[in-house]
Order: sequence, then structure tokens, then C-alpha cells
Amino acid sequence: MPTLPRRFHPAILVVAVTFLALLFSAGLRSAPGVLMVPLELAFGWDRATISLAAAIGILLYGAVGPFAAALMISFGIKRTMLAGLALMAVATFASQWMSQPWHYILTWGVLSGIGSGAVASVLGAAVVNRWFATRQGLVMGLLSASTATGALVFLPVLAWLSETGAWKPVVLAVSASCAVLIPLVAFLVPERPEDRATRRFGEAADTPPAPPMKQAATPWLAIEALVRAGKTPVFWLLAGTFFVCGLTTNGLVGTHMIAFCGDHGIAPVAAAGLLSMMGFFDLIGTTASGWLTDRYDPRKLLAVYYGLRGLSLLALPFIDFGPASLTVFAVFYGLDWIATVPPTVKLANQSFGERDAPIVFGWVLVAHQMGAAVAAFAAGAIREATGTYNPAFLLAGAFAVAASLVFIGGFRPRPVVAAA
Repeated sequence: MPTLPRRFHPAILVVAVTFLALLFSAGLRSAPGVLMVPLELAFGWDRATISLAAAIGILLYGAVGPFAAALMISFGIKRTMLAGLALMAVATFASQWMSQPWHYILTWGVLSGIGSGAVASVLGAAVVNRWFATRQGLVMGLLSASTATGALVFLPVLAWLSETGAWKPVVLAVSASCAVLIPLVAFLVPERPEDRATRRFGEAADTPPAPPMKQAATPWLAIEALVRAGKTPVFWLLAGTFFVCGLTTNGLVGTHMIAFCGDHGIAPVAAAGLLSMMGFFDLIGTTASGWLTDRYDPRKLLAVYYGLRGLSLLALPFIDFGPASLTVFAVFYGLDWIATVPPTVKLANQSFGERDAPIVFGWVLVAHQMGAAVAAFAAGAIREATGTYNPAFLLAGAFAVAASLVFIGGFRPRPVVAAA
């Protein structure tokens, strides 16, 4: 690794590379929304079948999270990132030879879901806890915003590649992007601050070192953390509301918004531009959410975020889908896309401690992706059955408003003592 100026803390470089890894992982997970219509045209597969592959990938993207967090403790953050990126690159590259629906489900559903799950929001939580003693909310907000930036960067390009109905250029572009990032992680990400003879960012020089673990961490640590967390009401509250978060974001809007716009005569490139606009404003909104989380009660922030998101989704089916109304929706919804992540991570840290919190957040993320998977499949099925996406968006909006009411009701997280 090149020698850096003394004033340059290596945590900054680690965050930059992690941002890129999360961005590329998000780009992969957003690609099925672009592939939906081209695959329907190329193979004659129905939309429910294509949505099933997207739903499986989204579900595994979350389900792998807590086990990836445990592996980051024993196997290492860098190695876990490298394994996830390699699996994403190989799986998407192999999909160019698919000819049956199960090929798509295997490559873009199962394998890429597992790979992207190792490079997901739980990675951001692990990096923040290991490398930062201060500004944790701000950094977590920035890393969370990288998923929206992934849509900002990838979707217009992928939509342009598929403009003529072609799908292979899309899968090759995603595969190459993941492969390019592998050497950056290998050479630029140290495992921990001690490897660069430094402390966590913002940590005082006289802070005592963290106590060593009494036994090696294994993937079973994820199960043990779940058992401990499952005995507390705060875990089920966070998991339930994050289920709604997934239901109302990448599962519904991220997967079906391009197709929904297509039902109203909007071309895929223009619809992808709309999602990119959401991504741009979410980069602002989620980073700002991290800043606010360092200063205000995360419960109140979550009440506001879920309420505004629900109202925007309830309004969407009734707008005219003209440029002005869609722009207003993109700005309003985009600012709130995943602004829920920083306050949710802070509540997990407050409730479950520094060691267990990333793993517990991984399980909360499982609930998020379960909600996203339900929305990804159910919205496609509703569209097939009724000929419109309107009921799916109205139901999602109602769930978001309900989640807001839960936080308005209030609860106070009680710290849980993690096992040694």
C-alpha cells in the first residue's frame, strides 16, 4: 500500500473504497428493473417469473447480511468484500448464456444475491464501528447513500444499453464493473486501524484498546446474536419497520418503477433518468439524515421519514405522470429513499452494543429484504392479475404510514448486554 501523508487518516480511504463497493453492489441489484422488459421480449417469460428472480436476489441480499457480519469478525472485512465481489462478477458474467428461467433465477437470483449480500449495508455498519469513534452517523449516512448513488450511476447507462431491447450488454457491464473493483479492495483496504499503526478516526490517544475476544467468531455468532436480540421488543420493532422500508423502496420502486412508467407511455431511458434523479436526491437526503442522527432523537426522525414516504406513494397513482409531477415526486421521494438507515443503525448500537450491533443490524436488514422481496414479487403478480400497478403502490404507502405511527407512539430502547 502506498505511504500516505501523516495527516491523512486511512479511515478516509477505507470509506471511499467501501462506498464504491456498496455502489457497485447496489448497481447490480438495480439491474433487474432494467432487464425486466428486455427479457420479456427476448424469451417470452412472463413478468411474474422475472420478478421471482429479482425477489430471490433481494431476499438473499439481506439474508446473507448477518452471516457476512460474523465472517467479517473472523474471516476479515477485506476477504469478505473480495469474496462477494468475485461471486457477483462470475454469476452475472455467466448469465449471458442463459436460455431458461431457472438460469436467470440461479445467476441473478441465488448467486448474485449471495455475493451482493456480502457487500451490503451491514458492511457499512461494520466499517463504521471498526474505523470511526466519532461522526459515525454522518459516515453511515454517506455509505447508505451509496446505494442510491449506484442507481444514479448505473441506471441511465444500463437503460441506454438495453434501449434496443438487448439484455447481454447490461449483464456484461455489471460483471465488468464488479471485477474492476476487486484489485482496489485488495490493495487499498487494510483490515483494521492497527495494521496502519493508527487508532479509529476521532479516538483519543489514551482510549484503552478493545478487550480481546475470548473465542474465535464463527458464522454461528450470527445465530447467537439473533437469539439474544430476539428476546427484546426493540429488535422486533426495528425489524418490522425495516420490513416496511424494503417493501416501499428497492422491492417496489427500485424493481417496478421503470415498468410502471412504461405503462404510462414513458420510455425506459426516461424512466431510468427519473430513478437517477431519486438517487441524486437520496445522496443528499441520506447523508443529511446521518448528520441529523448524530444530533437528534432517531425515533422522531424515523417517524418523519416513514410518514413522508407513505404519503408520496399514496399520491403517485393519482398524478398525471407528466414531467412536472414526476419531477416533484422524484425529489420528494428521493430525499427519503433510504434516509431510514442511519437512525436505525444508531438505535441498534444503543440497544445491542458495539460488538453485536452490526450483526443485529444484519438481521434487521434481513427483514428489510424480506419486505423488498415480497414487494418485488407481489407487485409483478398484481400487475399480471389486474393490469395495473396502482394497488401495489397504494398498499405500500399505507404500510409506510403505519410504520410512522408506530414511532409516533414512541418507545425507549433499553441497552442489551452482549455476551462476552
